[in-house]
Amino acid sequence: MLELNRVVKSFGPVVALRSGSLRLESGSIHALVGENGAGKSTLVKIVAGLYRRDAGELRLRGEDVDFTSTAQSKAAGIAVIYQEPTLFPDLTVTENIFMGRQPVGRFGRIDRKAMRQEAEALFQRLGVRIDPERPAEGLSIADQQVIEIAKAVSLDARVLIMDEPTAALSGVEVDRLFAVARSLRDEGRALLFISHRFDEIFSLCDTVTVMRDGAYVATTPIADTTVDELVRQMVGRDVTELFPKTEAAIGDPLLEVEGLSSPLFHDISFTVRSGEIVGLAGLVGAGRSEVARAVFGVDGYDSGSVRLAGRAVPKGRPDAAMKAGLALVPEDRRKQGLVLDSSVAENITLAIRETLSKAGLITTGMENRAAKVWASRLEVKTNALSTVAGTLSGGNQQKVVLGKWLATEPTVLIIDEPTRGIDVGTKAEVHRLLSELAGRGMGILMISSELPEVLGMADRVLVMREGRITAEIDRADATSENVMFAATHATGAHA
Repeated sequence: MLELNRVVKSFGPVVALRSGSLRLESGSIHALVGENGAGKSTLVKIVAGLYRRDAGELRLRGEDVDFTSTAQSKAAGIAVIYQEPTLFPDLTVTENIFMGRQPVGRFGRIDRKAMRQEAEALFQRLGVRIDPERPAEGLSIADQQVIEIAKAVSLDARVLIMDEPTAALSGVEVDRLFAVARSLRDEGRALLFISHRFDEIFSLCDTVTVMRDGAYVATTPIADTTVDELVRQMVGRDVTELFPKTEAAIGDPLLEVEGLSSPLFHDISFTVRSGEIVGLAGLVGAGRSEVARAVFGVDGYDSGSVRLAGRAVPKGRPDAAMKAGLALVPEDRRKQGLVLDSSVAENITLAIRETLSKAGLITTGMENRAAKVWASRLEVKTNALSTVAGTLSGGNQQKVVLGKWLATEPTVLIIDEPTRGIDVGTKAEVHRLLSELAGRGMGILMISSELPEVLGMADRVLVMREGRITAEIDRADATSENVMFAATHATGAHA
């Protein structure tokens, strides 16, 4: 159905794709894996018509093609669902799905009734409930991702490329997506599935292609490989431990949240101590991110209190929270964590600019010296600190956001989905860093939709369901079963 052979793409002196090769067959789901910066997204954007290759072959159904626009790629039957949703916030869900191809009725007017009916049918097929008439603004990343999938399915594409489509979906939503993907495969379509989650790859895909450092490494039937082998091919080394949790001395309470309530969550109380990693688990939509935003002051709350190191943190004041020693790495890095048009150095130093300035002036040299520490420590893959943050891969963008907040030297770090869209090698590094920070006495509140991450890194697990904490489970007692029970039932066993 689709074939790329030794495709090359450079951006000035930076070679993003040295030798990209891929072969997709109809009636199959093909996984594409590799570390961040391996060239996966560049390869996909060439297929999508966003980039033109410098060299190599691109064939669709056996014929040479050279897409010069995304419209040409779509017209050829290729649909791409990107890792970061790209919806128009001020348009409705239905208008986003049919943007640029609205059905028209008599007198050439847009047939809104037909659009709405088709949107409803798409969501029914996907097994989700989303109001087609609501604006896209304010939707969760999970809902935005589902809308992107509905858009792609509505195009009746023969080649469907999914770039990290499950990164912000709950287990139930992932199951629904996989059911749709399998039905599309059974209809004879070719699907490319890009993911860092090996359990999903082995559950869904037939074949896997590995890339490393911008080049093709290997293609193997899923039945003939293992996770360890894929990791070795991806990183060129053994990753000995994905969750390098070390024991830390847990000390006095640092963050104390008492009776926090709003229309989105109710009576939230918990404590994060020095040296402790507290995991906040639950299904997407349980209210975890909303609690984090309220604690940090991005959103308000109706009642309750937040204290840090014994001192009250005023509500609705992120600046006061930062000065008190709080830091928040948000779930949506592109919209809430980065200034995409600014450089890596500017982003990393964004929260410490007051401390850098001399007589009100900040030089590029000051920024670079401060940013280099964290860019180096987090191994941000970039040609220079002057590189625009929006051009980095998703995982490297996440590292920049993490570096920005760690540069403030916080007392308590709230980190929402710390490894969303990050490759396995970098995941281990982020986990090691969190463990190291806890070992130095920092308190960490870690929100994660990945159960293995919660179980592997947390000293204590708080579980939320429908805006309430339903369980508090010690590390020794935490299992997938009791965490999921608490996430899906109104009451859970406290430990």
